Amino acid sequence: MLKDITIGQYFPGNSPVHKLDPRVKILLTFLFIVVIFLIKKYAGYAMILAYLALVIALSKIPVKFVLKGLKPLLFIIILTFAINLFFTPGGSVLVQFWGLTITSGGLQQGIFMALRLILLVTGTSLLTLTTSPIALTDGIELLLSPLKVIRFPAHELAMMMTIALRFIPTLLEETDKIMKAQMARGADFESGNLLQRAKSLVPLLVPLFISAFRRADELAVAMESRCYRGGENRTRMKVLKIEHRDFGALLITFSLIAGIIWNSYFMG
Repeated sequence: MLKDITIGQYFPGNSPVHKLDPRVKILLTFLFIVVIFLIKKYAGYAMILAYLALVIALSKIPVKFVLKGLKPLLFIIILTFAINLFFTPGGSVLVQFWGLTITSGGLQQGIFMALRLILLVTGTSLLTLTTSPIALTDGIELLLSPLKVIRFPAHELAMMMTIALRFIPTLLEETDKIMKAQMARGADFESGNLLQRAKSLVPLLVPLFISAFRRADELAVAMESRCYRGGENRTRMKVLKIEHRDFGALLITFSLIAGIIWNSYFMG
């Protein structure tokens, strides 16, 4: 289950999506998240699913690898669908049983919320899958650089965010190793009620925290030994430039947003 989490992982490649400027990809991801919550009709979800399918195809990342990131969130998606299905009023009554009522409005709202979660996880995971940690750091820093006039620590914030994303797969791998080691010693993480399962996680959390602090200390020592002093007077091996493919990606995305807004708010 832990290995199925794709957020924070980088899938090396030379596809058109990989070659996009990281600043553009961050902006496109932000616009993607916003437009998900603007959709009011099924046609809008069809358009954004087609857009997402196009991005996955151009990125040349296996569809199974992208979709496996949904597996750890399957319970949350089903729970969200069920809550909206049974507790959202409106529309005609479809089914009634055991005091619960399913309406057409609840069914539509449940489908919409489940689709939003699926699109949100899949779309945001594509950002880290197609962008290296160094490029992601540079992109975040350059986007936040105008705030330096008010002494905003753009470089430090970008570095912290990227390190946090980069260490997600590492900590998940460490968690998996510790869990297997504890299970070999007789630990049981699956049986019992919720309280008993929470208590059984103590032998897992303690060594995990110790390992995380040790890795953080080793990283700090490594950065200091290389005379790291933040973003002041720092040069880059690759200078980021906006190219024609970046403008093309922005044009396609803005066209998608315009189509979704028109379909959701101006069409009858």
